[in-house]
Amino acid sequence: MSLTKKLAAEFLGTFWLVLGGCGSAVLAAHFGGDGNPLGIGFLGVALAFGLTVLTGAYAFGHISGGHFNPAVSVGLWAGGRFSAKELLPYVVAQVAGGIAAGFILWQIASGQPAFAVDPNAAGAFASNGYGAMSPGGYSVAAAFLTEVVLTAFFLIVIMGATHGRAPAGFAPIAIGLALTLIHLISIPVTNTSVNPARSTAVAVFAGPAAIGQLWLFWLAPVLGGLIGGMLYGWLGRERT
Repeated sequence: MSLTKKLAAEFLGTFWLVLGGCGSAVLAAHFGGDGNPLGIGFLGVALAFGLTVLTGAYAFGHISGGHFNPAVSVGLWAGGRFSAKELLPYVVAQVAGGIAAGFILWQIASGQPAFAVDPNAAGAFASNGYGAMSPGGYSVAAAFLTEVVLTAFFLIVIMGATHGRAPAGFAPIAIGLALTLIHLISIPVTNTSVNPARSTAVAVFAGPAAIGQLWLFWLAPVLGGLIGGMLYGWLGRERT
């Protein structure tokens, strides 16, 4: 498969992840106000992120590998599953796809007359944060640890599910469910990133407070991806 097609698939897959996952948070999580039975809440948002990865992996995985996440690309490289020469192009395509989805989501949300974003509110426009910008008021240390550990385990699941000896055809299901579980754990802590492209995609529209905290949602997931990729690279390596 040509690099151009791989990058297009990563752009579209990341676009889909941000539109589906962050879109559910912005448009549907609190529909009608808190406590309204029509709002999907944390559980619905967690499931939406898992479904975007599951469906995106089936749609684009055979073209690009279905990373849709710079931390995943870095982790797969660290685990010996991905070429270093394609790493930067993949990251650029993922970030571009995410920002494009953030723009579309902003246009859709703005179609509601009452729509407004408080740039100092936790989770504004589905942004990630710590301290005052954390949904549960969690510290920077707690947020950093959460993002590192959960991204590392996300890579372990991805690499295990796509191992040559794993059941064929089921990897997207395991990966999608893993991302759902990750969100169920960490939405209260950081609003869940484990994906720098997803964080960047909405931070640029959420305002300066979200942008100012974006460093953590690059550093921690990439570090977690490296740890998870190297760990599974060792764990899953068979002696010859």
